[in-house]
Amino acid sequence: MIASFMGKGYEAHQARVAALQALGKDLARRAKSKCELTGAAGVPLRPYEVPPVAVEPDLERTLLVSEACLEVLENPKRLKGREWQCLAETVWSELPATQVVAWRMLNHLAKSEDWAREVIGELFLDEEVETWAKSAEL
Repeated sequence: MIASFMGKGYEAHQARVAALQALGKDLARRAKSKCELTGAAGVPLRPYEVPPVAVEPDLERTLLVSEACLEVLENPKRLKGREWQCLAETVWSELPATQVVAWRMLNHLAKSEDWAREVIGELFLDEEVETWAKSAEL
């Protein structure tokens, strides 16, 4: 019984991975093959679903990010320092998912970084984007 349950979970995970991969070309085109958070080019890029994750992978709720960004998004304790000052520009992106993740990262950084607090203080997000940003932590 447990093996059957685990098999279904594995199958669901594999189906989700395949659905995300299907978004790959559209993500790369939209991102111009650059990290949508840092603008880094020429680095390996991975899809990142912005929480809360939709039932089906959605292009508008998925970003293409560098492995370094993905590592920080999965382990927020590693998010520190001035090396993330690019977020001060990223948060003004036209793409709501990018704004949401940048806002969450800046809020995390604002706990210890004056520059991040200043950016957050000057920031204005559409009500819908702000609600989404506040709906989950990093």
